[in-house]
Amino acid sequence: MSTYKIEAGTAQHIGNRPQQNDRVALFTAARAPGYVLAVLADGNNSPIGSDQALLTSKHLFDEFRIGDAPSLPRLEELLRNIAQEAHAVIKMNPIAAVAEPQSALALLVLTPQAQLVWAHVGDARLYHFRGETCLMRTSDSDYVNHLVNHDKLPAEAAKKHRSSRLLNNALGNSLKDPHVSTGSQQGLQAGDSLMLCSDGLWQLFRHEELAAAVARNTPRQAAERLIAKAAERAQGKGDNCSMAIIKLVAPPAAV
Repeated sequence: MSTYKIEAGTAQHIGNRPQQNDRVALFTAARAPGYVLAVLADGNNSPIGSDQALLTSKHLFDEFRIGDAPSLPRLEELLRNIAQEAHAVIKMNPIAAVAEPQSALALLVLTPQAQLVWAHVGDARLYHFRGETCLMRTSDSDYVNHLVNHDKLPAEAAKKHRSSRLLNNALGNSLKDPHVSTGSQQGLQAGDSLMLCSDGLWQLFRHEELAAAVARNTPRQAAERLIAKAAERAQGKGDNCSMAIIKLVAPPAAV
């Protein structure tokens, strides 16, 4: 079992956009005590896709049962199912026929056995820090490799996928099913931090800066300082900025 306690929080800022299209939440599992799910959905020009991603995440996580033993492959399958089901429901929305709502998505599950399981689609990002060091961060590299190896695209064309609606990796894309990247890590410990964030934040910071901000502050303080600095760096052109921060903190010593 884990030998740390959890400090966590979520934060959002509209930036310089006319509306907030991101959604972020932390959930506990109704049938899996001690499991925590963090969700960050980055809607594209509409909150419809990100709203659905949150609803689907909560519904499927509430149905999840531990079973006889925790299983990392089962949790990875759960996260893939969340992404795929949300994608299918978004496409069924009547509005999708007129204005195609889409969303990037980042998910992580933290288990009582000090394990992390994650998944992401598109430009939402996950970071794992240990102190002020970034141990892991997600990127587009897995999707680019998928386009090259599975879709047989030339490498240069695959790297330019963001400019192509046909290749855009997002929930709700009527032209292409999402590619869900997943992974897991074990041996989490006190001093580790996990962060989900939208591109309105991560595009403005080096990962070393994010690690330092999270390590030196409470989740709330870190979020406030990062949002303020993001607004300064965006110079009036800031995107929606959202994040979820989970810090693993050593429990107080027994008296």
